[in-house]
Amino acid sequence: MPEAMLDTPAIARPVDTGHILIIDDEPGIRDSLETLLTLEGFTVEMAPEGRSGLDLLASRQYDLLLLDLALPGESGIDLLPRIKRLRPELPVIMITAFGTVGNVVDALRAGAENFVQKPWDNEKLLADIRSAIARHRSEEEVVQLKRTLKQRYSFENIIGKSEPMMRLLDIVAQVAPSRSTVLIHGESGTGKELIAKAIHLNSPRRDKQFVAINTGAVPVDLLESTLFGHVKGAFTSAIATKKGLFEVASGGTLFLDEIGTMPIETQAKILRALQERRFMQVGGTQEISVDVRIVAASNVDLQQAVKDGRFREDLYYRLSVINLDLPPLRARKEDIPLLAAHFLKRFAEENEMEPRTLANEAMRAMLDYEWPGNVRELENAMERGMVLSTTPVIGLDLLPQQLAGNPYSAALLEQRSDASLFDIMEEIERRIVADRLERCNWNQTETAEFFKIPLSTLNQKIKRLNVEVKKRGQH
Repeated sequence: MPEAMLDTPAIARPVDTGHILIIDDEPGIRDSLETLLTLEGFTVEMAPEGRSGLDLLASRQYDLLLLDLALPGESGIDLLPRIKRLRPELPVIMITAFGTVGNVVDALRAGAENFVQKPWDNEKLLADIRSAIARHRSEEEVVQLKRTLKQRYSFENIIGKSEPMMRLLDIVAQVAPSRSTVLIHGESGTGKELIAKAIHLNSPRRDKQFVAINTGAVPVDLLESTLFGHVKGAFTSAIATKKGLFEVASGGTLFLDEIGTMPIETQAKILRALQERRFMQVGGTQEISVDVRIVAASNVDLQQAVKDGRFREDLYYRLSVINLDLPPLRARKEDIPLLAAHFLKRFAEENEMEPRTLANEAMRAMLDYEWPGNVRELENAMERGMVLSTTPVIGLDLLPQQLAGNPYSAALLEQRSDASLFDIMEEIERRIVADRLERCNWNQTETAEFFKIPLSTLNQKIKRLNVEVKKRGQH
């Protein structure tokens, strides 16, 4: 027996356990694996060939399968498609003494999680097993959560099991069937549009249009035309009559995001459309009647905006028939592992990459971090980790530097050891401004509000610090 296979730990360590099936025709290999895994706290069952292994898979639940390549009769690679048809979600690690490139490629294409060559390294094998089981359990939890939410409501795209989210979804389910206007308040990146869509999909309007507009992203001189439409010749570029979003969404739901940025003049026309359910196009003379439900959202305090004279009080009360407060990610940290698993799976599929899991230190850092950019920031962090990773486990070093602590302290001083205090402070300010702009999706108004400075002051800082400002939505 190879030495590495006999070098089992003498004392079992407390680890996450799982239920593992071993399919291997060599009794010595099965015994060696059983000893190693049992000492580590796993429950192990064994089969000497493919047919008995398939019978066990059909009758019992397992967290992972260790499958030998060279089985009598049907090989492990030949058996793998049948295993995946029976248990498509089950992670499989192939084990063989003949690890050619062709075998590895064939096994991975057939759906194997990983490929281990005899004699194996115990610690590496255990790490691969734990990583595969952790990913499998995370994905199963996400699937089960989606299934539960779908049964209760139509909340397929909302991930979360924390008490604040479940409480919010219960309220959403109550208000969705009504005609009432809803105002959602939440920090940037918390998923306000997902909640608006959930309201629409659980309402009698679900078969009609859901139309969303970020009112802060539309130039002021085009906003009214975008919302209400215009007739031909109403202004220089109006070469044809065009419907506005109120008319497009008639019968369905219109989602007005960042409504706190809307000009006072447009607010008055929105109020009239809500009260009377009719409006006129820009340059038009005929009133158009619509039946549209309004869901609005803001990441600023609209009550304070009313006091400051930046938002109409009558429109605020018209919009806030139902108020929903979307919790920030730091208030629902229980959801971080689920969200991370969901995003990693999605990005793996989108980039046609092998699945990835997070190292323990990376997950600890994520749970300790305050996530000022909320779910959007988490999503970006997972995309970065997935794209930069070259191994199945994403370490802390592949995640954004702010997750590891203060990104502007010792490392910066080491890089700029010959710089003056003024230069170092300017560099810190540049990084902070650029970081906040990126987290706010390059929305300068939102960034200025975060820093509690006038927009003009932010613009001056951007120019003075030579901060590169990207277009909104650009990464």
